[in-house]
Amino acid sequence: MIAHVKLPPLHRLTFADPGPPRRTTLPGGSPAWHFTRYDDVRQVLADDRFVRALLPATATSPLTDTPDAMAKQDGAGHLRLRHTAKGTFTPRGIGRVTPMVAEVTDRLVAGLVEQGPPTDLVDHYTRPLPIAVMNKLLGVHDVDDAQLLRWTELAFPEPSVPEGEIAEAAREFTEFAVRLMAERRRTPGPDLISTLVRTADHEGDIPESSLVNFVTTLVVAGYDTTMTMLGNALLYLLDERPQDWARLGSDEAAAGVLADRLTHLIPLNDPAKQTNPLRATEDLEVGRVAIRAGDLVTLDRGAANRDPAAFPGDPFADLFAPLEHPTLAFGGGQHYCLGASLARTELRLALHRLATRLPGLRLTVPVDAVEWRASALTRSPRYLPVTW
Repeated sequence: MIAHVKLPPLHRLTFADPGPPRRTTLPGGSPAWHFTRYDDVRQVLADDRFVRALLPATATSPLTDTPDAMAKQDGAGHLRLRHTAKGTFTPRGIGRVTPMVAEVTDRLVAGLVEQGPPTDLVDHYTRPLPIAVMNKLLGVHDVDDAQLLRWTELAFPEPSVPEGEIAEAAREFTEFAVRLMAERRRTPGPDLISTLVRTADHEGDIPESSLVNFVTTLVVAGYDTTMTMLGNALLYLLDERPQDWARLGSDEAAAGVLADRLTHLIPLNDPAKQTNPLRATEDLEVGRVAIRAGDLVTLDRGAANRDPAAFPGDPFADLFAPLEHPTLAFGGGQHYCLGASLARTELRLALHRLATRLPGLRLTVPVDAVEWRASALTRSPRYLPVTW
């Protein structure tokens, strides 16, 4: 699970210059249209006539290599699943959980201060923070954090991981979700899982297997996405932007703008590890190109987020400048990331509260020496040794 080869940090990745749609070939040999311009990518993401087309060659996980996975669903079934959790992730819902996120963040920062330097931010901050937040959100109190982390990492494993280990973890993870849902049906509470099963049982038409897969997907997304975002953001800020650290700690509103820009500039997923093709269900036109029903398309959201037509100037020049257009980092349309607002809230508070208490925080190793925690989709620092 550790990548020992030297890889550039994600904030240093370069992307193709945005340009007109072009023909490309997917890893499995299928032809496709490839889009890189902001307007084209945004149009495709917002158009329900494009549906997910997870090809056999791109299936990477027991979570996605099943008809029950959200990654393989579109239309009414997909929307019904999303609706079971929608209330938690609305602005009002996020407002209700923000004090809890702040409490978790403050407790971990206080622990860092009490322990004193030096320390590893991954072990003591970027990893435990999203685990604690999701445990509270889901109402999980009796599962070891190391076990949850193992399930999360093996949900999208590297190809080198033995299939038997992946299958065993998937079985354990599924049994955990089934058991958790059964407990919440017997004794519901204010947690997210109780809300999911209550809404699904009330509305009907949601297969139990799809709901189980949705629960495991939420757990993975809640842990892995925030840990990845926070680790990569801290690596960038402490390595290249120490001048921004003081402002980050003194102005929470500015910290929110910075968090939005960092999610825009630092890819959530490693672009080299995914194609995520979509399939057109009707004839239509994108970028002055005729797309026929059945055509496959791929999107370079990294290139689109750097498109000078949408984001003029140096996108890294002022991290506290509001984005000129909505970022595509969280997708768009019916597949827009359900937890985007929660992820932004966690990143904003985690960076702001840490910078407030530790204005002199700095890395103790060169960024090129950082080891990577890698999965089939993401990578982030395995260790962040710091002092202050």
